[in-house]
Amino acid sequence: MSTAWHPSTALKLSFALHGAAGLGLLAAPGLWPWALGALAADHALLTAAGLLPRSTLLGPNLVRLPAAAAARGEIALTIDDGPDPEVTPRVLDLLDAAGVRATFFCIGRRARRHPALCRAIAARGHRVENHGDAHSSAFATFGPRRMAADIAAAQQTLAELTGRAPRFFRATAGLRNPFLDPVLHRQGLHLAAWTRRAYDTRCGDPATVRARLSRQLAGGDVLLLHDGHAARTADGEAVILAVLPRLLEDCAARGLTPVTLDDALP
Repeated sequence: MSTAWHPSTALKLSFALHGAAGLGLLAAPGLWPWALGALAADHALLTAAGLLPRSTLLGPNLVRLPAAAAARGEIALTIDDGPDPEVTPRVLDLLDAAGVRATFFCIGRRARRHPALCRAIAARGHRVENHGDAHSSAFATFGPRRMAADIAAAQQTLAELTGRAPRFFRATAGLRNPFLDPVLHRQGLHLAAWTRRAYDTRCGDPATVRARLSRQLAGGDVLLLHDGHAARTADGEAVILAVLPRLLEDCAARGLTPVTLDDALP
């Protein structure tokens, strides 16, 4: 991006603490236990922040739509871990039937495996965003070089397939580390989390998943569902397919309009 990266307040304080600890050790080497303890506490705080998907301590993080979108009664349906050749086409049909648009956070390697499906998501009016290339469960332990390479690979794949570069990024399970914010800044991406999630990769009960998403549902909410890695109902159906029609009915009953993240933000 053309603008300079500005670290969050927490990262600025961490940088300052490291500098102060270094200078303190030069001036008084005997204070090393205190310096080590302070640095250990700092690293523990930053690690904890990275394990909280909705945290903003490590940098900007979209967890709700802007106030203007909320006032219009807009919500965002975000659907992760696809494209899935069995589930995604049926999700697209359900969205088309309801006349609503969603945001699909797609995995780069899955998009390369199913390029026509990735193109279909975009062609049917939805947005394809970046969910990393490998979707590694160890993403939060990546160093800056590996992290940047993983995100860039997905960015290139999704841009080539859809004709539009993703604007938003979501980390695997929302977990990250302090390296992510400057990496995203350099690649022109914005971190996006969610307001509420259904844990629908583990819970196959449609009533429970629906309740987690619709309880106190209001304008501005960002909802998280999965077409890839979806849990299965007792009948063997991907739980998103059982939940989505009822969830869209809940939205309509409350006067809420599902929109893409891109449409909701300037």
